Amino acid sequence: MTTWKRSLTAAGVREPELRSDYDDGRRLVARFRRSSYLAARLLLPPSVLPHVVAATAVMHHGDNLLDTGPKPQRIAAWASWEQRVREALETGMSDEPLIRTLLHTVAAYPRLRGVVEEYLSTAGAELQFTGFDSEADYQAYVDAYSLPAFMLLAVLLGPEDDDGRYRAMCRTLIDGSQRLDFVNDLAEDVAEGRPGIPAQTLARFSVTPADLAAGHESPGLRLLLEHEVDAARAAFEEAREAAHDLATQVSASGLALLNAFVEIELLTADAALTRGAALLQGSASPPLLGTLRVLRKARRTVSGRRTFAGERRRSEPPRSAA
Repeated sequence: MTTWKRSLTAAGVREPELRSDYDDGRRLVARFRRSSYLAARLLLPPSVLPHVVAATAVMHHGDNLLDTGPKPQRIAAWASWEQRVREALETGMSDEPLIRTLLHTVAAYPRLRGVVEEYLSTAGAELQFTGFDSEADYQAYVDAYSLPAFMLLAVLLGPEDDDGRYRAMCRTLIDGSQRLDFVNDLAEDVAEGRPGIPAQTLARFSVTPADLAAGHESPGLRLLLEHEVDAARAAFEEAREAAHDLATQVSASGLALLNAFVEIELLTADAALTRGAALLQGSASPPLLGTLRVLRKARRTVSGRRTFAGERRRSEPPRSAA
């Protein structure tokens, strides 16, 4: 039996059709961002992994609907998807594989339901995105779209009763990640006429959308990219520190996955800055060897903590039945 099949069993996914549904979600997630999927496979307990994969697949599918095709097509596709998900949440039934996995995961993690409903209510912000005038506009987009989407999976890694600190950490983390994505996806976003760097920030560095579309390299462009990457790095560092402070509330595996995500994003930031103006021709990727080192270190950390916890439990005297 493969590791993935054992994970499905550990997560309570036993019916053949439902296992096949989760397989579909796994393939979608693995295609979208291989390093993040590999990190989850290496670091999460088998009983948690399929649920995180299912929630992530829903997020990626939603992204595809919101980003693919002419705007009228995207609006119609999202409206139909939202309606089908809401109906499934109400009835507990669906004939769509991805929604069936979502229903099973919501049953295992009831706190996910409210997160799904928030995401469905706010994701339309992506349909209205045509670029930003100011940093405030960008921050509003993070609140309306990026954070609710990220929380679909992040809520499964966090404490059941969040006092607000965990969500605040996730907000800082996704701010850095979204900002880095907008830098790294400049070529695609400029081609679509909606760069993710605010117009006021472009003007501050004497860079125009026309310059970006033409692929012009200039001192201003280099400074602009450094500014945005540095801001993303600062958010990652702040999120990492906040996650450390939550060590008693977040599981060792969840914390390791979040930290690995931060480290891989920092590697991506370095790669983007090295690529520089060439980002106008295509995005940068984190180096493979660096990514493997991050995952190996995280794996050792999780294994060490689990071993220590097991030894400690074995060394403790049995509790009295009184």
